[in-house]
Amino acid sequence: MSWSHALKATARAGLAIERTRLEPLVALRGACGVALVIGLTLWLGSPTLAVSSAFGAFSSGIATFQRSWRPRPALALAAAGGLAVSTFLGYLAAAHTATFLVMIAAWTLLTGMAWAVGPVSGLVSTQMVAVMLVTVTLPTSVLGALQHAALIGLGGVVQAALIVLFPVRPWGVQRDALADALAAVADYARRLRHDPVAPFDPQPLMEARSAAALTPRQARRRPRQLRGYRLLAERIRPVLASLADPVVGAAPDGPERDRARDLLGATATVLDAVAHAIRWGKPVRLPPDAMAVLEVPPTGPMLSGAARRAALRLMALVADVVESSDEPVEAVTAEGAKDRRYLPRPTVPGMVPVALRALRREARWSSPVLRHAVRVSAVASCGYLLGAALPWGHGYWAPLTSVMVLRPDFGQTFSRGVARFTGTLAGVVLGGAVMALAHPGPYVSAALAVVCAASLYLLMRTGFIVASACVTAYVVFLLGIAGEGWSQTVAARVALTLLGGALAMAAYVVFPAWETPLLRDRLADWLGANGRYAVAVFDVHARPADRRPRQVREALLDARAARAAWEQSEARAHKEPVRHRGLSRGAARAAQTALSTMGRVTMLVEAHLPASDAPASKEAEEFAEALRQSLPEAVTAVRERRVAEWGAVHEALERWQDREEERPGVAVRGAELLVEALDDLTQALARRPGKPGSRPGGNPGKD
Repeated sequence: MSWSHALKATARAGLAIERTRLEPLVALRGACGVALVIGLTLWLGSPTLAVSSAFGAFSSGIATFQRSWRPRPALALAAAGGLAVSTFLGYLAAAHTATFLVMIAAWTLLTGMAWAVGPVSGLVSTQMVAVMLVTVTLPTSVLGALQHAALIGLGGVVQAALIVLFPVRPWGVQRDALADALAAVADYARRLRHDPVAPFDPQPLMEARSAAALTPRQARRRPRQLRGYRLLAERIRPVLASLADPVVGAAPDGPERDRARDLLGATATVLDAVAHAIRWGKPVRLPPDAMAVLEVPPTGPMLSGAARRAALRLMALVADVVESSDEPVEAVTAEGAKDRRYLPRPTVPGMVPVALRALRREARWSSPVLRHAVRVSAVASCGYLLGAALPWGHGYWAPLTSVMVLRPDFGQTFSRGVARFTGTLAGVVLGGAVMALAHPGPYVSAALAVVCAASLYLLMRTGFIVASACVTAYVVFLLGIAGEGWSQTVAARVALTLLGGALAMAAYVVFPAWETPLLRDRLADWLGANGRYAVAVFDVHARPADRRPRQVREALLDARAARAAWEQSEARAHKEPVRHRGLSRGAARAAQTALSTMGRVTMLVEAHLPASDAPASKEAEEFAEALRQSLPEAVTAVRERRVAEWGAVHEALERWQDREEERPGVAVRGAELLVEALDDLTQALARRPGKPGSRPGGNPGKD
């Protein structure tokens, strides 16, 4: 992506306001929490205490808007508690420049490593450092620092209490995740009517699975509508693909294809109705016309063979969906649970060992997270020193900008750097103009700060430029409560914001962590995960009596995670101003198509797993073993830019084809398509940049 296009995309994204994502009631509740804290501390305390306490309530409110499956009160308390500790330590170190510089370096290093735990932890930790840089400028003593920290914690308690007392659409994020998953499967069914090999994005199903992970307390309080549907959607998806596929499903034309289209459309209608009911907590209204289609026609079956088996399986699954709309499906249990009916999620204390394991896993020099932590620590320290040396005052604004801008990947850092400077400039000009023209008192400044907080909460999930303007104006009005003159902030903050943004961008030039060189590794990981998934499926066809459903399921989840990692890396690499290293954009697209086809073919074969009493298949066993033996070397070849060899897999397939030449089954047809996808992958990676027609040499099975 060129710099001009990146700037245009940043401007569009930063100013876009999506009305469907606005939550006015939630924003009003968060603003009320800020108003309560500011009003009480102004009335009972002092303007300085009001400023620090308002930061606690404000930051707790921001934390509750992050995309997390944790209860919102817990997020508010965790954010306020971390901010209180951060601020108290900052006050203790702020007396001396050297000690505070060491404090900033160490604290920003830890907050940078917090991205290893997850994006929510990273964002909340970044926010802690940013607020600490502002609050420690307010004069106080050690005892006063304790008081400031306690008031910051009180702000989180107030926000958590408001969430408990005035819940707005409880379980809303879980409802949305499950409804999105069902709607995605419904949309997939509709697209299959016109395109039998339409792609499917598994991200909604992955989100729904993450949302289904619960603590024991959450499991006891979970609404009935959030039980059972996710696993049914997971099971319906491969059956839809199997029914629509022209090779293993319904015939490409004729009455069979018409019947398949009717079944796909009716399934989509039912799933959409269930998704709407789950999203808004309403009873399910099932159209009778769609339900009539999902029955065996009175004139007899119109499908045959594998297509008929897929249709009967689809009817049974949709019937389970209909039954679930009336009563809980107690027979459907979540994977990974032995005696529970939910996916276990660690409690807050249980997250400590999980977080420590994540930090140890990323404590290596090649880790993008560690490189980000070192980068943000160095930039924040340099920004603080430069800001303190310059004669403008308010030197904390430079490191604050750098901390808020820097992200582990270049794309977000660049877009946020431009957006933050633009939004900060607008916020400073707006807030400074109001302070200069109106000269508001403490209470009026507090009211204006609450309005800015409400605007931020309302527009939190929209453009970053708008959000940055709201945050900056909030800080200007909040400091106005403590008597900070507007003339001390406008020019200085604009210049220091530009300095902080420039430092953040320069840090990426001096110490980059590009995704582009890692694309081949991500592609190799995806190939390995897809291969293990295929081996697990063909193992079941080889030895049905020894089937282990958990093995297939876990392999599928690993393949989905590898695909998501590839897509994330590829999207980030697309925004980086660096050249490819052994993997051109065309080759990456072709390889992605081949691996997507490989995963889809494996899913089709999984949809026709034999019963446990079915006879064993020696041919399927030989094919699975050949794939298992060839996979590690092929993965290594992809990493090292060599041509992968699939000779043993081709030979096993040829023997299987010879033995089932007259009546090939679904498994052997799937194996044929799988080998074709592997050959396409090899061809894509062996293609030399600028020569799209070049082909790999010595690859058997391809003319």
